[in-house]
Amino acid sequence: MGEGVYHMSNLVPPHGGGGLEPRLLGSGPNGGDERAEALKRAAKQKAVPMTSRETSDLVMLAMGAYTPLDGFMGFDDWRGACVDMKLRDGTFWPIPITLSCHRDLADAIAPGQEVALVDEESDQIMAVMEVAEKYAIDRELECSEVFGTTDPAHPGVAKVMAQGEVNLGGPVRVLSEGAYPQDFKGLYLRPAETRALFAERGWSRVAAFQTRNPMHRSHEYLAKVAIEVCDGLLIHQVLGKLKPGDIPAEVRAQAIDALVENYFAPDTVIQAGYPIEMRYAGPREALLHALFRQNFGCSHLVVGRDHAGVGNYYGPLDAHHIFDTLDPGSLEIEPLKMAVTFYCNICQSTATDRTCPHDEAQRLAISGTRLREMFANHEPIPATFSRPEVLKVLQDHYDGLR
Repeated sequence: MGEGVYHMSNLVPPHGGGGLEPRLLGSGPNGGDERAEALKRAAKQKAVPMTSRETSDLVMLAMGAYTPLDGFMGFDDWRGACVDMKLRDGTFWPIPITLSCHRDLADAIAPGQEVALVDEESDQIMAVMEVAEKYAIDRELECSEVFGTTDPAHPGVAKVMAQGEVNLGGPVRVLSEGAYPQDFKGLYLRPAETRALFAERGWSRVAAFQTRNPMHRSHEYLAKVAIEVCDGLLIHQVLGKLKPGDIPAEVRAQAIDALVENYFAPDTVIQAGYPIEMRYAGPREALLHALFRQNFGCSHLVVGRDHAGVGNYYGPLDAHHIFDTLDPGSLEIEPLKMAVTFYCNICQSTATDRTCPHDEAQRLAISGTRLREMFANHEPIPATFSRPEVLKVLQDHYDGLR
């Protein structure tokens, strides 16, 4: 499955109008030797530690998911992404992709110097970067523009406020994708690989379904609506760092496989994962999700209730409305805007506000917290909420935590 396959298909082009631009060094037959030599040099260079979010962004750059970026943003691209959702060259980009460090380390790095980027959790050298810029940012500006709030209780705001004082900008050459390819074999698919799979199946209209949770009946409903209007569906789940209490990716994958095998028509769904760490930026993050799904070859993104939101910071349909504010041509991918879904006892089916006339007393809603309690206590969970095959996978997981 080569990168060139998508040129021969009718798939949506990568963002920016060119080809995919993966930053992983040495993807050719001698790639291993190239990386080994670069790693030897990197071991002697000044090390810049990366947070888990910065490492996840680096791996997205490595696989080409952040095409056309070639590295971490300089000042003009940072400010443009925050304020205008545009890079310096006018390319649409809704959230800054940056690398920070403390001032004393930044002061010891000269412009044009090459540094080694190290994952602070594993202490692994992940990439080399030519430092083109060093700059300070207005953190409150970034938070107010990207998250719509400067409240430190917002997890995305907290991450930005905890950054080092100086950002480093410049192109990267990635030496490793970390543990993702090994830990998620068959699930960790790069944009060139998903595009090749879509082309092999003859798909041109492909919907992406974003998830960081196991899929229940409402999710199933949204996914099937997407398949009705597209050739196929990419169920695309988060593999990056999780919040406490979240279901591990391998368990989610097993639960989704059980759902697809038993309740979806054959050859309509591909499941994959990607290494991003959620920012919980609501509407802005929905735009970023759309952008990089375009790089994966998707023509549509399912945008449901409070997409990428957290707490009560965003309205339930804010992520729908933000797509209507974009300049023409900002993105090739289109949103599939889905209303709030639920099971209605009177309709006896999954429905939305657009199709069901009955009041909320007739609508089944189980919160994530309540669901975990039900698993912990072995309480019966309604089949109208989730399929039995999915519930078994999740019950086995919770039993294993005891």
